[in-house]
Amino acid sequence: MERIKKLSEIIVNHSIKVKEHEKVLITYQSSETMPLVRALVDEILKHKGVPTIKYIDPEISNVVKESLNDDIIENLKNILKFEVDEYDSFIQIKYTLSDYYDRNVDKDLNNKLKKALSKYKDIQINKKKWVLLNYPSIVDAYKSKMTYKKFFNFAFDVMTVDYDKMEKDMQPLKKLMEKTDKVRIKGEGTDITFSIKGLPAIICAGESNIPDGEVFTAPVKDSVNGVITYNTDSPYDGYIFENVSLRFKDGKIVEAKCKNNSEKLNEILNTDEGSRYVGEFSFGLNPKILTPIGDILYDEKIGGSIHFTPGSAYKECFNGNISDIHWDMVLIQRKDYGGGEIYFDDVLIRKDGLFVLDELKNLNYDLK
Repeated sequence: MERIKKLSEIIVNHSIKVKEHEKVLITYQSSETMPLVRALVDEILKHKGVPTIKYIDPEISNVVKESLNDDIIENLKNILKFEVDEYDSFIQIKYTLSDYYDRNVDKDLNNKLKKALSKYKDIQINKKKWVLLNYPSIVDAYKSKMTYKKFFNFAFDVMTVDYDKMEKDMQPLKKLMEKTDKVRIKGEGTDITFSIKGLPAIICAGESNIPDGEVFTAPVKDSVNGVITYNTDSPYDGYIFENVSLRFKDGKIVEAKCKNNSEKLNEILNTDEGSRYVGEFSFGLNPKILTPIGDILYDEKIGGSIHFTPGSAYKECFNGNISDIHWDMVLIQRKDYGGGEIYFDDVLIRKDGLFVLDELKNLNYDLK
């Protein structure tokens, strides 16, 4: 219970910084998460905030999504509009029961739903305070090849790192990224170059995602050339893609393949014009997340990794790319995953997942 209390304090005090009279909507997906929901309500009330809880059963929600029509889409849009208008902050507690809910959802209708919700999602993400976390489930434990008890302890360890220290340690990397033009990434099956000139670097240290730990920017849209091969599985819409390899010319993905389902991979990358350009380049920096578990909320934060993301750019670091997809794909560059190098303006800054510049070495923590 002590760790649950600590996590609730991080969320209320660090992530969304609840103030008196602020309305907070807590959405949760399983009764297993109730200890955290209770702790969050207590902590919000301590700050004289106004908590509301909302239960969403993922199985029943999926039945609705598989039955999408114009009336359902309009209703879902109106519900989201009400919530965005009514609440100041949002806490979303997910609980994984299956990775395959979206597999039978009609693609065109699902895209229509995304477009219908996009205006209010934009307000929620960019103008409201929010935090998203995945409460540890038996399915997560199975995917991570751990017992549930071991995974539960792991999850709470990585969710409750010292985000204040992390944010301080990230400052030199942010400064370096913001004065860098050319980036080169090398490794097994990877040799890619691009520019990040003129684009901001954004620190992520527990404000919106739990667990957290990354500093991201975006490439200049048409500057990406070369090939990158990802060495972690890339899940998307109920499909798992292994060893994705993307070849770029002048910013655009001109060839995409993977070990198990290249046809589906290309179908997703053909969603729209922006889905073959990259919207994010980020360093994973959580010192306690070292191996992929098939949950991008964890995997994109792996210490010694990067993710390079086909699809839409974030507004706070906008490179002009707009898409209905944003697909974080992860490359781990530590020695135990094949190693690799990253250069900024032809200067080596990270080798085999470890920063080599003195001002960045605090970000190595105890990685080996």
